[in-house]
Amino acid sequence: MDNDLQALTQSLRDFAKERDWAQFHSPKNLASALSVEAAELLEHFQWLTEEQSRHLPGQKKAEVAAEAADVLLYLLQLCDKLDIDLVQAARLKLIVNGEKYPVARALGSSNKYTDP
Repeated sequence: MDNDLQALTQSLRDFAKERDWAQFHSPKNLASALSVEAAELLEHFQWLTEEQSRHLPGQKKAEVAAEAADVLLYLLQLCDKLDIDLVQAARLKLIVNGEKYPVARALGSSNKYTDP
């Protein structure tokens, strides 16, 4: 795993240990918390136009950044509990996606790979 992510993961372990929270951090609970935080991230874009979503004002962008950080932190904790190297998993997923969406077929299209 990337050194920055390793350091961040260790900081999360330390943070939870200092508060005796590890007992609550089962994979199920972390996945649930991750889902809630992802929904809170999405909430900031509710009712915005495509154009508005691309140009968030400063305060709104800061709020989105905080929610994105929550998503990342819960994802790192979940992967830590399950001994998943997130960087390696992401690299492998890019390879799989490259096979599902070859440039010649996917260029300029948002269709799912199973669509004709």
